Amino acid sequence: MHSFEDLSAEFSARFLTQHFPTHPASLYEPANYFLGIGGKRIRPVLCLMGNELFGDIDPDAWHLAASIELFHNFTLIHDDIMDKAPLRRGKPTVHEKYGASTALLTGDVMMVVAYDYLSKIQAQHIRPIMHIYNQTAREVCEGQQLDMDFESMDRVDLSAYQQMIGLKTSVLLAASLRIGAILGGAGLGNQQHLYDFGKNLGLAFQVQDDYLDAFGDPAKFGKQVGGDIVAGKKTFLLIKTLEVATEAQHREINDLKKADDAGKIKGMLRIFKACGVDAWARELKEQYMQTAYQHLEDIAVLARRKEPLQQLAAFLVQREY
Repeated sequence: MHSFEDLSAEFSARFLTQHFPTHPASLYEPANYFLGIGGKRIRPVLCLMGNELFGDIDPDAWHLAASIELFHNFTLIHDDIMDKAPLRRGKPTVHEKYGASTALLTGDVMMVVAYDYLSKIQAQHIRPIMHIYNQTAREVCEGQQLDMDFESMDRVDLSAYQQMIGLKTSVLLAASLRIGAILGGAGLGNQQHLYDFGKNLGLAFQVQDDYLDAFGDPAKFGKQVGGDIVAGKKTFLLIKTLEVATEAQHREINDLKKADDAGKIKGMLRIFKACGVDAWARELKEQYMQTAYQHLEDIAVLARRKEPLQQLAAFLVQREY
């Protein structure tokens, strides 16, 4: 069995290959630029870990991992356009550097190449894997649309936000694990437990991300806290606060919309703590993690084979950055 770190290093080395032609350079240079920005490569490595959970890593798992990483980067390019984001991992986004039209085409061609990698696997596995892959792609789009819909809504129900995060973030983590497991010959029961492990892990990851944006240590978090507050983003913390806040606190929240950035952050953090949502978020994360760990426990393989996934899950939700 390999650790996440070992598989991440090997995947990154393999992924350095040339994925695109050279002509027209105006299309493919932006694609190479974006992939060169890097990332955690969590999703492709989860595919490899899901595969290795049931035996030795199948050579086709590397094709699937590359496909998943390209698909994920395609969604990021298009998300950046929709969010009008100027930076991605500290560097100019594709639409900022090359223009929105080129960014759209770059994302499109990245998705095409992702499907090309998918077509390289052995024929007997293509149908079940393609079904999960396409279902997940559709759900990610649904999640992004819901996220955009929420921007124009004054209030969002917590269950609706959980559904959106499940679609936008969690299903790709879960599907990456399941696709690897299918290639490894896992039965339907084991596939479902692994999928549910990944989905709950993704929800816990988002709760932690929302929490760190508000309460993280800037020196460890790598950026100034309160970015979601300044942007007015609906997060687990804000949605729960709006559910439990008093009338006076609701008035204060509305008044803070007119404050400068520092005032917004200071005021909202004070309200978050007064409403107890900092402790509530930690408890919610723990609930998701316990559900995830139970599904991992229920997978019918030797306990030692699950250890890398247990270690990765603990790292992802206990991180301070």
